[in-house]
Amino acid sequence: MKIMIVEDEALLALELEEEVEAAGHSVIGQAMNRKKALAILEGQIPEFAFVDVHLTDGPTGLEVGRHLADRGIPYVFITGNLKRIPEDFVGAIGVIEKPYTMNGLKNALEYIARLLRGDIGLTVPPSIIVAPPAS
Repeated sequence: MKIMIVEDEALLALELEEEVEAAGHSVIGQAMNRKKALAILEGQIPEFAFVDVHLTDGPTGLEVGRHLADRGIPYVFITGNLKRIPEDFVGAIGVIEKPYTMNGLKNALEYIARLLRGDIGLTVPPSIIVAPPAS
């Protein structure tokens, strides 16, 4: 998968990129704020995105999420504060709570990749909280 990372903590973004690439995927861009994230989306279309809620320009990850959802690009939020996620998850597949372990992230990424391939009967790993079904 071609993956975009929207994360304001440089070390976490780097670790996430390493894990994504170790799993055989490619990172098409990293953004630390809403403006950079939207600029990446102007030139490329990721197949999936990881989006932190709080970026360098404030809690604009929700806006990035809405933009991704409007374009039909699947994503998950990564956040240390689950209370910031609206009940509808802003169209996200789910949420990975910080701090996460590399093993938990690896399991979540594998689950997401299989989900996006259309695999059925998947067991949700404990490292991801999936969005409630749309009503």
